[in-house]
Amino acid sequence: MSDPRVVFVVFDGFQPLDLTGPHEVFDGAGGYVCQVVGPRAGPVPSSSGLPVHAGHGVADLDPAGADTLVVVGGRGVDRACRDVELVSWVAAAAAGARRVASVCSGVFLLAAAGLLEGRRVTTHWARGEQLAREHPGVRVDCDPVFVRDGPVWTSAGVSAGMDLALALVEDDRGRDVAHAVARRLVLFLRRPGGQSQFSVALWSRQPATDPVRAAVAAVHADPGARHDIAALAARAGLSPRHLQRRFTAELGVPPAAYVERVRVEAARRALSEGDEPVEAIARGCGFASAETLRRTFHRRLGVAPSDYRARFRSTAGPAGAHPVPEEGRPV
Repeated sequence: MSDPRVVFVVFDGFQPLDLTGPHEVFDGAGGYVCQVVGPRAGPVPSSSGLPVHAGHGVADLDPAGADTLVVVGGRGVDRACRDVELVSWVAAAAAGARRVASVCSGVFLLAAAGLLEGRRVTTHWARGEQLAREHPGVRVDCDPVFVRDGPVWTSAGVSAGMDLALALVEDDRGRDVAHAVARRLVLFLRRPGGQSQFSVALWSRQPATDPVRAAVAAVHADPGARHDIAALAARAGLSPRHLQRRFTAELGVPPAAYVERVRVEAARRALSEGDEPVEAIARGCGFASAETLRRTFHRRLGVAPSDYRARFRSTAGPAGAHPVPEEGRPV
């Protein structure tokens, strides 16, 4: 049998690491034929000005025969979504591919090609609101580093494309091969945590004033502490009613909802990185009991804490990457 063909789709203004990172992973695994297709054959300028040679243009490469289609992202993706020929080629190639993937904002091209309706996807945290607004039939979750929904795999920003490619290799060839590639490239086989690990709260707006900033800092410093409105108001130096109004106006969510989400994220980290019993994790993260944690996990993430722990530690299961359902997201 011939080696499976991985076809990367680029466009003017693409993000070069979205291409080169996953390309290196597939090349390092061996046993894949990698091709690059662009709006035309020849040099394609990236967002940083670095030109990359596309061996094929959409006019001269038959869309049939790709095993894995990988659409990259970048600042030029909005313009690329208006390129009828490119979008049509992506749709045709996806129809015959075993699986389809996007890196970062490349998800917009998949959406433009009609491939994401009803599916759960992720993208760069800064693009999540735009994606949800422009494609209301798509379930956007911007916390996972990558998401698998059936044959469609989507990843978060830039370097997350390498996490995605490692998961695709693991899905094909097993954990040992993927681990060997990760070691050679000095990468995590599974990066700890989601996009939210890279900022205090990338899933929300940032506080604009010192009192609200003080309340937010207190929550993140110790998620398991008492953080009712009275305690947070005392930390902020405001009345409870005043803090409630300002907090919601500045961050877009009320204090109680913010505290709950921080606690869920703290519990997720504890579940994925350690072996403490769920009861101990619940207490340490501010939940009244293990049952409260379980109910909150089910409501926000659609999965039990024990299942989350089991699935997070392996990308090989059927649910895929950071594979469990996440809270209807955007790091």
